[in-house]
Amino acid sequence: MPYYIGDVIKDSKKLIARTPEKFEETGIQVKLNTRVEGIGVDEGIVLLAGGERIPYDVLVLATGAVPTLPNIPGTDLDGVFVLKNLRDGLNIKEYIKSNQCSKATIVGAGFIAMEMGEALKSRGLDTRIVYRGELPVKKWDPAFSTVVLEELTNNGVTFMAHQSPVAVERGAQTRLSLVTDKEKIDTDIIIFALGVKPETNLAREAGLAVGESGAIRVDSSQRTSREEIFSAGDCCESYHRVSKRWVHIPLGDIANKQGRVAGRNIGGYPLTFLGVVGAQSFKVFGLEVAMTGLDEREAQRSGYAPAGTIIWGRSAAASMGEGHRLGLKLIADKASGKLLGAQAVGQSGAVGRINTLSACLWSGMGLDELGYLDLAYSPPFGGSWDIIHTAAHVLKKQL
Repeated sequence: MPYYIGDVIKDSKKLIARTPEKFEETGIQVKLNTRVEGIGVDEGIVLLAGGERIPYDVLVLATGAVPTLPNIPGTDLDGVFVLKNLRDGLNIKEYIKSNQCSKATIVGAGFIAMEMGEALKSRGLDTRIVYRGELPVKKWDPAFSTVVLEELTNNGVTFMAHQSPVAVERGAQTRLSLVTDKEKIDTDIIIFALGVKPETNLAREAGLAVGESGAIRVDSSQRTSREEIFSAGDCCESYHRVSKRWVHIPLGDIANKQGRVAGRNIGGYPLTFLGVVGAQSFKVFGLEVAMTGLDEREAQRSGYAPAGTIIWGRSAAASMGEGHRLGLKLIADKASGKLLGAQAVGQSGAVGRINTLSACLWSGMGLDELGYLDLAYSPPFGGSWDIIHTAAHVLKKQL
């Protein structure tokens, strides 16, 4: 959605995977604007608003996640938005156009906030990001978060640290004001990008088990605690192959895979969802930012003794005299040398390295294997000793 709001994607129809008409062509009935009020698990029925009862033999819960809003006055005012789905994106873009917005404020500093910062600035809005912490994208190492902050600043986005929202009010000179614990910020539009939580109300009311993460508990076939009910997507858990724990990671690619697995098992073609390693990435202006696996804090909670190192290099071989600065962090277990996680930042090459390291995490590689991994070498894309090799050797010496 940020790329649609920023006019990189101009046609909203390109964001629709399949229309209701396409579903109907394959014999699937779609009920839009219809609220499910409850599930009668003993009778095998879904209760709709208005009293309709739909019987089922097998049920799939794909209720997604709901955006987090702070418990402060004024979040219901016109011009205050969250960004979770296509309708949110359409509404934000239309609001900016209809009201000729010139000032935008984003509350939060995760990767959706970063993408929206770029999108709104590229539309010509004076854009501010308000965050209670010190640096953006706190999942990443502070050294990399600092690079992200520099990219925002260099592109004219104002980052306002150590500020928490306390109210939203109608503005005097602008449409709105965001009141923080430090000051009052005049703005025309406010977007709260504070993360999401799994939508589990129906599941809880139906008596389905919910995991420690707060999401619906499933097994590797996407079955819930009831044999005939499956769940997939942002409302349910995923098995993390590195932490060995069930976690909630609400990402679209994971949801797609879980949906495919659930459908296969319902259709009689058994398939197992083998889990995740936590790979994720985003772009902010000219910067690639990516990570996979665990950070040190998560690794400690999972019973490891982590150690990490950061290496700075270039996205091309030194002999080329070109290439962009590239930072890579590796995290490994001190006892076993097993790779636990990785992070990267740079104008090019960051996402590619993290994708490679995600595959290494998936297969359980250690630093010894990583240090001699067979990678495609060509000077325009890196040295004969890639930054992955170098980081693995450096970290191995520190263990």
